[in-house]
Amino acid sequence: MTAYFIRRLLLVIPTFIGITIMVFTITRFVPGGPVERIIAEARQMQTGQASSTSSMSDTRSSQPLSEEQIQRLKEYYGFDKPVLISYVLWLGKVVTGDLGRSTRYYDPVWSMILERIPISLYFGILTLICIYGVCIPLGIAKAVRHKTGFDNISSVLIFAGYAIPGWVAGVLLLVILGSNMDLFPLGGMTSDLFEDLNFFNKILDVAWHTALPLFAYLIGSFTVMTLLMKNTLMDNLSSDYVRTAIAKGLPFKQAVFRHALQNSLIPIATSFGNNISIILTGSFLIEKVFNINGMGLLGYESVVDRDYPVVMGILVISSLLFMIGNILSDFCVAMVDPRVRFK
Repeated sequence: MTAYFIRRLLLVIPTFIGITIMVFTITRFVPGGPVERIIAEARQMQTGQASSTSSMSDTRSSQPLSEEQIQRLKEYYGFDKPVLISYVLWLGKVVTGDLGRSTRYYDPVWSMILERIPISLYFGILTLICIYGVCIPLGIAKAVRHKTGFDNISSVLIFAGYAIPGWVAGVLLLVILGSNMDLFPLGGMTSDLFEDLNFFNKILDVAWHTALPLFAYLIGSFTVMTLLMKNTLMDNLSSDYVRTAIAKGLPFKQAVFRHALQNSLIPIATSFGNNISIILTGSFLIEKVFNINGMGLLGYESVVDRDYPVVMGILVISSLLFMIGNILSDFCVAMVDPRVRFK
């Protein structure tokens, strides 16, 4: 088993290089980078136009910057070198823990990411706890009570939730419960007077601001996990070894929890490790609706603003976590299924 996981860890290196070099190359050829943005802003200041989205294919006579200035900008942002050389230089900085500086805000990328990770971790961990804490018992109950009123009504509810995108549900909740009924805040993580509250009231205030975004995160996630748990458990309950145990006098409840349940958790375990990266990425639409300054919103804004160092910094973290999550998924499967042996 040790040799297997060592090989898996070694495979992280070429996979990481392949992912990052592909995205890095794309960022070098996509128009609208920092140099083009500065030229557009300079042209806007020069002509007095209100919009900064003017075409970059204007004539040379309207060029606000000289060729020397443009070349200096390319040197400053590292666009004067070939893609491969630029990638090697960038990778060398990443190995030393330097993700560069934002071309939009000129802040260190690490500080921008670290500022938003706690928020994404907060919602990600809460979402993970709620999903596994509710979906597994609910799936078990639906499998045991298949085709009963409880199963049919709960199926209607979870499919209705699956049909509604989380951000749409968030908008509806904000309009109804936030704006019309004034029961919940319209966004943010804390109130304006948060610092003046005592510890207990601070917890209540954060929970008050968490309720609606958390519901928006959860509404579409229950269906897949619940039905996966239900269908897998039903397959195991209909298998020969469970029917034989029941025929020999084993109570149905013990047959479920002592025999069928452990095998039914194998598909759940395969996805557990991957959720490590998911809990950090967040959802930029939900974060945008509720004005939550997390990793999802940061990634979205960095792509829109062509802030390539931030894009690459988020890619480094998310890709490493995803690959490590795959290895942890193997661990989880080995813990749940004793038949699994890694060689």
